[in-house]
Amino acid sequence: MNKTSKAAKADAEVSDAVRPGQSLELLKELHILTREGRLNQDSRRKLKQVYHLFQFIEKLLGELPADGAQATLADHGAGKSYLGFIIYDLFFRGRADGHVYGIETRADLVEKSRALASQLGFERMSFLNLTVAESAVAAALPARIDVVTALHACDTATDDAIAFGLHKQARFMVLVPCCQAEIAACLRESKALQLSRTPLAELWRHPLHTREIGSQLTNVLRCLYLEANGYQVTVTELVGWEHSMKNELIIARHTGQRKSGAAERLLELLAQFGLESLSTTRFRLP
Repeated sequence: MNKTSKAAKADAEVSDAVRPGQSLELLKELHILTREGRLNQDSRRKLKQVYHLFQFIEKLLGELPADGAQATLADHGAGKSYLGFIIYDLFFRGRADGHVYGIETRADLVEKSRALASQLGFERMSFLNLTVAESAVAAALPARIDVVTALHACDTATDDAIAFGLHKQARFMVLVPCCQAEIAACLRESKALQLSRTPLAELWRHPLHTREIGSQLTNVLRCLYLEANGYQVTVTELVGWEHSMKNELIIARHTGQRKSGAAERLLELLAQFGLESLSTTRFRLP
């Protein structure tokens, strides 16, 4: 294959992978495309994952008044803000209003995101060097946020994002949890006592099982907590397992109907697994 044919093939691959109207400059700055405007296998995987998540978020934004024309979105644990930038580029850039907030604790990443937004003319993007707890009361954010996202927010950062969403009366929350270590640690601490009390403790007797059960239990408790606070919850796959092991996508839609049954099951599970203390911290019910 000659150089011209190779270049044409590479251009076709990019054209097939990238959304119509997508800013190629943005994708280059995010290192999803190379400086020559090409894709590699890793960037193709990353782009597929972010686009797949965007499809869910785009649908939710479209359910807001005026087709999301005035929507506000807060992305927690934004990192380099791949998700925020792509949401803005594909949804907000062509609209006259709406705002995306990227919330990140690493100051250097916040500054880089601010510079990139300025370079691209993405005027309705703000990047805040704050913890999630700080952002809940920060004057730089509005009193209400329509959509809260947290992509691969590590360990308790997902719980912090949920608490932020509840405080901001979010209409939707889109969460991809990661590294749920807190409950696994609690299970390890009470393992001997629980083994003497119930055969269920066999589920987390071995360290590998402790980690896996801790991760699964964490997300089950989060879903019950959201339902108890008036959200309808859907749990699905983000992408195929061949792309990411951190693959669980939790979508919460506010209905205002608090489920007493979910609250009861939440408390029962906490008691069953020896996690009662979390009912006064992570999973404090209204």
